[in-house]
Amino acid sequence: MSIEPVITLNNLRKVYTVPVREGGLRAAARSLIARETRDIVAVNGVSFTVAPGEIVGFLGPNGAGKTTTLKMLAGLLHPSDGSARVLGYEPWQRNHDFLRGITLVMGNRNQLAWDIPALDSFDLNRAVYRVPRAQYMRTRDELIEMLDLSTLVNQPVRNLSLGERMKCEIAASLLHSPSVLFLDEPTLGLDVTMQRRIRAFVRAYSQQYGATVLLTSHYMADVEALCKRVIVIHHGALLFDGDLTALVDRFSSSKTISLQLGEAVPHMDQAAWAAFGERIDDGEDSLIRLRVPKAQCAAITGRLLATLPISDLTVEETPIDQVIEEVFAQPQTDIATQEART
Repeated sequence: MSIEPVITLNNLRKVYTVPVREGGLRAAARSLIARETRDIVAVNGVSFTVAPGEIVGFLGPNGAGKTTTLKMLAGLLHPSDGSARVLGYEPWQRNHDFLRGITLVMGNRNQLAWDIPALDSFDLNRAVYRVPRAQYMRTRDELIEMLDLSTLVNQPVRNLSLGERMKCEIAASLLHSPSVLFLDEPTLGLDVTMQRRIRAFVRAYSQQYGATVLLTSHYMADVEALCKRVIVIHHGALLFDGDLTALVDRFSSSKTISLQLGEAVPHMDQAAWAAFGERIDDGEDSLIRLRVPKAQCAAITGRLLATLPISDLTVEETPIDQVIEEVFAQPQTDIATQEART
């Protein structure tokens, strides 16, 4: 028996028509009579599905179309073409049951009233979503405990740090117990400790409530910690959809060899190391790091061990953030060719 997807996109497309003109008074006057426009394609025929309970990373550079896609899935924007279903509903119809089942958290947006305690904003959300008071109190207290908010919710929001406010924002977004979470940069601007706490909470919430999560983030630690599957878009088009490890295997062309020499080797200058690979360490300590082609890694490792007095050696995959940079650096035609080969 197949499981019905919670989120389905089929050739979803969003095009913005924007005015254009040259600078100067003459151009301004001319635009009053004959206004020129051009089309900007923000999302270009994206299709994918997300199963119940999945936490999926939705990756791409700035301007790739991630936030536009999330806004369409949350019902804030109408698409120019294509279709989407979330929890069985067409999002932009904004059905009441659909809105009760989803939430959109944006790291750069503030929904809490600035001058009153977060608890008062929580109660306003209860009224907006018409959550029964007993259910609201139970959910509110669970979220306060899970996010460690007991000392924060009675303070005016203006007195909270960015990380503290973000935790309160997340709690406010979940008071109606949504089963689908659209998280757009939820850890943006937070320190490492707070990022770790937010990640732990998202994982715990998904496990406890069976929630489906579509997450955008520029912090690869978020993606590695939460997402087994990633979807990558660029210029509004889908580039990759699959396991995070498969992304590394498909697009990473190099590995890193880290080695420690048992004794000094006077003749090994930068040019000598180039015979093995690209040296990428800063040269200030005894650990030597070489970037080598993945296909030649085994042979180069053998040559190093046979040639040099090595006391320790490790081979590492390319870091995820570097892989993503390599994906975006490739022309789309090259990526399409690589996809066709695999």
